[in-house]
Amino acid sequence: MTPTKKGIVMKFRRKPSSEEISGFLDQGTSLTGELQFSGTLRLDGNFHGSIHSGDILVVDEHADIHADIKVSEVEIHGRVFGNLEAKRRIEIYPTGRVVGDILTPVLVVNPGATLDGKSRMVKETEESASSEERQSLIEKGANEAD
Repeated sequence: MTPTKKGIVMKFRRKPSSEEISGFLDQGTSLTGELQFSGTLRLDGNFHGSIHSGDILVVDEHADIHADIKVSEVEIHGRVFGNLEAKRRIEIYPTGRVVGDILTPVLVVNPGATLDGKSRMVKETEESASSEERQSLIEKGANEAD
């Protein structure tokens, strides 16, 4: 807080938001392949392939994504078919639909959203594990559930 002549001014740290978009695939657009990006990418069209980034992916309401996704954070408002892995957070909004397995330390599934798959909440120590170790942990958890 910073004192001023008229009182106290509170300074808030602005969190990164999906409003600051650095890339966009609009509704009615289709793309197939391997997608890598930095910043925040908003998808509202159709995508088939794989998506990798250390940043934020926003899947909009009209999006139809068939991909394995590995990002830092993802917001899902549309449909995703494939496995998701996020370093920080995955949030599925009321219009969101996910068919696939999820690996993330923070998972938020809002009322109305659907998740058809397994979820695994990883701890920070597990986050540093290799992808092979992660897959082994996922398989081990599935075997124990049987």
